[in-house]
Amino acid sequence: MTGIPAFALGRLPRIAFGPGVFATLPGVVRSHGQRVLLVTGGRSLAMSGRRDALLEGLAAAGVTVAGQVAVVDEPSPAVVDGAVAAHRGAEVDVVLAVGGGSVLDAAKAIAGLLRSGAPVTDHLEGLSSYRAYDGPSVPLVAVPTTAGTGSEATRNAVISERGPAGYKRSFRDERLVAADAILDPDLLAGASPVQIASNGMDATTQLLEAFVSLKASPVTDALALAGLAAARDGLLAWHADPDGPAAPAARSSMAYAALLSGICLAHAGLGGVHGMASPLGAQLPIPHGIACGTTLAGITRANVRALESRDPGSPALPRYAILGRLLAGLADEVPDAEAREALVAELDRWTATLAIPGLGHYGLGEDGIGAIVADARGSSMKTNPVVLTDEELAAVLRSAL
Repeated sequence: MTGIPAFALGRLPRIAFGPGVFATLPGVVRSHGQRVLLVTGGRSLAMSGRRDALLEGLAAAGVTVAGQVAVVDEPSPAVVDGAVAAHRGAEVDVVLAVGGGSVLDAAKAIAGLLRSGAPVTDHLEGLSSYRAYDGPSVPLVAVPTTAGTGSEATRNAVISERGPAGYKRSFRDERLVAADAILDPDLLAGASPVQIASNGMDATTQLLEAFVSLKASPVTDALALAGLAAARDGLLAWHADPDGPAAPAARSSMAYAALLSGICLAHAGLGGVHGMASPLGAQLPIPHGIACGTTLAGITRANVRALESRDPGSPALPRYAILGRLLAGLADEVPDAEAREALVAELDRWTATLAIPGLGHYGLGEDGIGAIVADARGSSMKTNPVVLTDEELAAVLRSAL
């Protein structure tokens, strides 16, 4: 009998999960100081009707809003650096982020740079300007209003510069992890079917890729399987009837799945889908969840075929079979090869049912595939269970047009 494989578990936030926990936010913020920088999305908090209640609660708790930042798209270096420059002198004790993954990523970077004032490009992995981050970071309280990225539980802030020479790079350090994460599934109410689909496929992809990652561990395995079971039970049901009687339970399932996906990606890494999602989102205006949703089935198919032909003894193959049984609802005795085929078919079904638009909808054509493939060998691709050839990656992109 073999022992438990070695693993390391990094820093996590203090996590409060459940309907109604948003009401505890003023007290949580106050535990970190009296002056808060509020980072939100363009409209989500205001549209939920909770902004006024939050501001009143902060004031009642003795917290002064020292400044506010609105993040309306994936954060760029200019957005982060502008916010840092504008609020460095505001004596901020704590940063409060309420919004989707872009808001939380921006807030992590802002909190990490408020003290030093350094440009964020100094700490983006893969850039020539990169240098190690020395800290310190201002405490961050993260409150997700979408169920996708799991950014509330990760140590990296993804920063994007769009354009033909664009990039998506991470500012990554344990000190960027939120001090507190407040996950209230009620904040997901009102999400559109498009948002539900895009965010849900992001979370699903992160869970699936972490489970077959070369850096998977017993801890991330357990969390990934629990998260995928929650996504299986919640995503399609919520998308089909966003405001129906089953929606509260489905929202809770997806909030949980997204949280676990963030923990998994932070500790196990990802794979080929995220390897390609990075240049897709940098070179074209493709939302991250759409990039994941359009390519998840294709990359899974390509990985399985490559492993079966080039590395049939890979431990990833039985793992794909486990996922097939879980997501497709198969019995344990179903053979592995059949379970893997069922997994790919089920992912294709999810993509179709969720009406994920093809990459061609966002401007990708045959002439752009080469540039995407050329820039797809980043950190995420390094933990993919098999090295896919350029031709295999290009075939996935063609199938997703």
